[in-house]
Amino acid sequence: MPYEPYFTEEHDELRKTVRKFVEKEIAPFVDEWEEAGEFSRELFTRMGELGYLGLHYPEEVGGQGGDYFTSIVLAEEMNKCGCGGVPMAIAVQTDMATPPIYKFGTKDQHERFLTPAIRGEKIAAIGITEPDHGSDVQGIRTRARRDGDEWVINGTKTYITNGTRADFVTLVTRTSDDPGPKGISLFLVETDRPGFSVSKKLDKVGMRSSDTAELIFDNVRVPHKNLLGEEGKGFYQIMWQLQGERMVGAAGAIGGAEYAYEHALHYAKSRKAFDQPIGNFQVIAHLLAEMKSEIEICRELTYSTAYRFSKGEVPAKEISMTKLAAVQMAHWVSDRALQIYGGNGYMNEYPIERNWRDSRLPRIGGGADEIMKEIIAKQIGL
Repeated sequence: MPYEPYFTEEHDELRKTVRKFVEKEIAPFVDEWEEAGEFSRELFTRMGELGYLGLHYPEEVGGQGGDYFTSIVLAEEMNKCGCGGVPMAIAVQTDMATPPIYKFGTKDQHERFLTPAIRGEKIAAIGITEPDHGSDVQGIRTRARRDGDEWVINGTKTYITNGTRADFVTLVTRTSDDPGPKGISLFLVETDRPGFSVSKKLDKVGMRSSDTAELIFDNVRVPHKNLLGEEGKGFYQIMWQLQGERMVGAAGAIGGAEYAYEHALHYAKSRKAFDQPIGNFQVIAHLLAEMKSEIEICRELTYSTAYRFSKGEVPAKEISMTKLAAVQMAHWVSDRALQIYGGNGYMNEYPIERNWRDSRLPRIGGGADEIMKEIIAKQIGL
């Protein structure tokens, strides 16, 4: 069996099932959703019904009780759907906005937020980035002020996936004037509260099937019971969350790169030039060999790091290396695939141009390439 000890027969069956679901219920609608700038809300409901939104969560909170590699399988297969926007939005639901609720949340928060998200009844977003603060999480300005048994929140968040239709936001705020990480806390904020608004839906180069928004919090009041985890510990909580986000981003990059490679390979075998398939030319054959090699190298790195993460380790250096290598590889593979397609690759009627555009964002989101390199440099003593 491939990739032991990471995957079992159950994982292989899950992969087959998810792949069939993607081929039947996502891929046929991608063009429509890309044009609309969002996909059907019913997809959340459908995936919730099938258990895909809670694969690695325990049964007591509504999950399937699977191990961490079920998330790896889901991320890989979802990213073979023909676009990056849908799997990114689903990953926000499964591996970005909800893990902190499970790890740091109360039973009440599990019941009000986590379980409905796993069922697909509520859409989740995660609010970190601000107009003036992206990679510098310690510098965020969105402020929550205590007022009796409530908190009053003011600020702006931007580049928020699922932002136009989220039912709640896992929100990073500042709750004191303490500098740096000490004054940061997390809140669960329902979007139907007075003072919350979507100031604008953002128009992106890629990932167009996912909605992305700028959010305004204008004296939004939330009860103290919506504080997630400990007051003042939010920075460490969100740093933990980002490790899982980077892992699922790496797994998604493997799936997206494989999609680009398979299409390029098929094109090289079917497209003819000088009376023969272009794949017969050494320069194309060698390029495809190099693309496949890079995918497999990053796959092994991703799986081995995910194995450590699944055992409770949080190896920040290796996770940063994995995320950096995988997303750079995916964009490199997509760029080479487009080159193999030639002029056709630059046309909207062929699938590779979308993959090329979508593969660029993961090098920014979840920790930009430069931040990953900075973490790695510090970890190796520089």
